[in-house]
Amino acid sequence: MSGEISPIGKRPDPGSPPELRASHADRDRVVDVLRIAAGDGLLTAEELDERLEAALSARTLSELTPLTGDLPAVSAAVGATGAEAKDIVRIEHVHSGAVERAGRWVVPRRLELAVTYCKVTLDFTHALITHDTLRIDVSMTGKTLTLVTRPGIVVDTDGLQLVHSSVKYRHSSMNPDMPVTLRVELVGQKAHGRVVVRPPRRTFGQWLLRRPTSHPAGD
Repeated sequence: MSGEISPIGKRPDPGSPPELRASHADRDRVVDVLRIAAGDGLLTAEELDERLEAALSARTLSELTPLTGDLPAVSAAVGATGAEAKDIVRIEHVHSGAVERAGRWVVPRRLELAVTYCKVTLDFTHALITHDTLRIDVSMTGKTLTLVTRPGIVVDTDGLQLVHSSVKYRHSSMNPDMPVTLRVELVGQKAHGRVVVRPPRRTFGQWLLRRPTSHPAGD
């Protein structure tokens, strides 16, 4: 049609080939890169929100390209840790030391916990997220299972059976409009002990900044 303008606001040159359309897989790859970049601190929550919205509504490849042009590729980001994302990871411990996943660990698609009287901590603060959902199959007796979250991560405990156990869920002050980057689903059974879901602890400097300002008497 004469005078037609492309979705990015440019008129196509006469005789130029049509814009290549983006597939669902193309959009999903861009979303993965954006999620990992946000987890690494390369994007703010606002930038992530804006780019995710643009990626999910993109119709052509040329609309997707600038969204990740200033970010490392997913493969490079994961490879920098010396590990690759796995579909299933199984952790088995019985009456041994504490189990901890922290730092830049790669989150699998599924995690199996077969643990008896061992403390388990899964810290997602700096984890590399390559899937939008993590299913944790829990078969744990005793001690505490702790999940340390960050903005964009939600934890669903509805599928977890509690036997002489309890769940303590401490919500962070997350922007309600922030997109969910990872959904953690706990299923199975937790007997005795506790399940704790909490944000990272504040540093001493952050604690000082949040202290209420004292005013002299009589003000």
